[in-house]
Amino acid sequence: MTPLSRRAFGGAALTALLAGCGGVGTDRPAPVHPEGTHHGTPGAEGTPQASPSGTGDAPRPLRRSVPVRLRIPAIGVDTPLLSLGLAPDGTVQVPPVTAHDRAGWYRHSPTPGQRGPSVILGHVTVGSYGNGVFRHLDRLRTGERIVARLENGTQAEFAVTTTRTVAKAHFPTEDVYGNVDRPELRLITCGGLRDGHGYRDNVIVFATVSSTGP
Repeated sequence: MTPLSRRAFGGAALTALLAGCGGVGTDRPAPVHPEGTHHGTPGAEGTPQASPSGTGDAPRPLRRSVPVRLRIPAIGVDTPLLSLGLAPDGTVQVPPVTAHDRAGWYRHSPTPGQRGPSVILGHVTVGSYGNGVFRHLDRLRTGERIVARLENGTQAEFAVTTTRTVAKAHFPTEDVYGNVDRPELRLITCGGLRDGHGYRDNVIVFATVSSTGP
């Protein structure tokens, strides 16, 4: 694994990276501190800003409910969602490395359909098991659908606005975790070239809510 990286944002140390992805080919996030994340509501951190991912009116936000499934038809993803918290060392938990790889929602972020950036992480590779659930994340294009099903039976549908591949050293912390004024989604995995320490880049999908309901 590569050394973990930290960035300061809003007076709190925030993790922004999926560092590592080396060794057995897994994705390892750097530390994320819940007190530094932003849930899109006014408060001590300031007023929510307009999203960098898109513009326009959005459907009414949903109440908080744990996401249980994620579908991305364009790249064949249909995965149950794990709930990810923090490990004892302050890093974000990641889905276990198994033959049946699953993505995970970071539970200190908003739930999909709530106002703010909901964060979901997944592996691009899972060691000897091969490809991870987000292996084709970099193929997503503007307008393609992402559907999150929630525990209470509702769902939030999102449209991709941007797919970005960024060097881990230049991870766009504020764009990913910063306040937004409507429900949005961030999907994150590793990508780019691979060296002896793992993947050099992160792939980040930004998406804006397009509909909410049963």
